[in-house]
Amino acid sequence: MVKKVYLIIFVSLIAFSATFAQQKTILPDTNQSKPASNKTNDVNTLDIHFNGFAFLDDHEYDALIPLRKTISGTRTEIDLGYNADSLNHFVVGVNPLHEFGGVPFYVQVNPVAYYSYTSPHWLYNMGEFPRNDLLQYPRALLNDSVQYYRPNVEGALLRNINRFGYETAWIDWISRQTPTNRNQFMAGELGKFVPDPGHAFYVAHYLLFMHNAGTKSDTAAPIRDQGGFQLRLGLDFSHRTVFDSLKFEAGGMFTEYRVRSMFSWRTSEGFVASVYISRKRFSIFDEFYKGTPNYLTFGDPFYSKTIYNRLDLMYAAFVGKHLKGQFFLGLHQSPSHLSDSEPGFRVVYDIGRKTLKRFSDH
Repeated sequence: MVKKVYLIIFVSLIAFSATFAQQKTILPDTNQSKPASNKTNDVNTLDIHFNGFAFLDDHEYDALIPLRKTISGTRTEIDLGYNADSLNHFVVGVNPLHEFGGVPFYVQVNPVAYYSYTSPHWLYNMGEFPRNDLLQYPRALLNDSVQYYRPNVEGALLRNINRFGYETAWIDWISRQTPTNRNQFMAGELGKFVPDPGHAFYVAHYLLFMHNAGTKSDTAAPIRDQGGFQLRLGLDFSHRTVFDSLKFEAGGMFTEYRVRSMFSWRTSEGFVASVYISRKRFSIFDEFYKGTPNYLTFGDPFYSKTIYNRLDLMYAAFVGKHLKGQFFLGLHQSPSHLSDSEPGFRVVYDIGRKTLKRFSDH
C-alpha cells in the first residue's frame, strides 16, 4: 500500500508538471542547476561533457569497527548530449568506477541515458542521470559514500523553481525484482523556502522513503520499509560578512522503519544542528545530533548513536577553472569514542558542456 501511494504521488506530480511545462513564465532561478532559456529555436546541437573525481577516504572508526576501511578510486563520466531545442535534451554516456588496486580495472560501470526538460520554471529528468547536484541530502539520510558507488538516479525527478525557492520530487529504482535480486526503490522530496527573498532566513526540508521486498523465488521474505524526514530552520549570511559562506541550521529529525512480518513501525526522533563557514581556501563544517538511534540503509551509520558530533576541516590545495583539489579531515565524537577520524583527499574536475556541432532545420 505504501509503495502504491508513493507511485501515485509521483505520477501526479509528473502530470502536474506536464500541464505547466508549456508555460513561458520566467521566474528567477534559486537552484544550483542551470536552466536553459525558455525560448525554443530552430537550431539543434550536439555537445560533449566530461567530468569526474578521484577520492581517498580513510575511515578510522573505532566506534564502527566493521565499517572501518579505506575507500579510494576514480569516477570518470563522459556523455554526448543532443539538444532538440533550448528546452528538450537527450543525453547518453557512461560513468565507470575504478577502485585503486581493484581487479578488474572497472569494478562498476554505470550507464548515463536520460531525457531532460529544462526551463527557468521546471526541471524534469527521466532515465539514468547524475544525482550529485540535484539530491543534496543531510548525511543522516543519505551517506557520502552513495556518490562513490551509486552516482546516478535510475528513475525520474521533477523540480519546480520559483523566487521563493524550489521543490523536488524523485524516485530511484535500486534493484529490479528477479529470481535472485530483491525489489528495492527509494523515493523522496526535498526543498528550500525563502519567505523573504534576499534575506538570510530560510526553511529546508528533506524526506526519504525506501522499500525493500523479496525476490521472485522467495516471496515470503520479510518486506522492509523505512523513511526519514528532517526540517531545518536556517540563516545564510554568505557574502555579508568577512566570510565567503556562513550558514547556520537547526531542526528536528524523524525516522521510522518496520519489518512487516515481524513488527510494525518503530520511530526515532532527535535534534540536529549544523554550521558551515568558509573563507578563501579554508572551510569548516560541524554537525550535531542528539536523540534516539536511527537505522536507515543509506544513512550515515553514526546516526545510530544517541549523541554524535562531526567536525570537518577542509583545505582547497589547488583551484582551477575546471579543477579543484581538497584535503579534508573528519573528526567524529560519539559515546566512549571521541577520537575517531576520517582523513582524505578528493579531486573534482568538470570541463562543462562543449558544443561539437550545430544542425539547422533550414
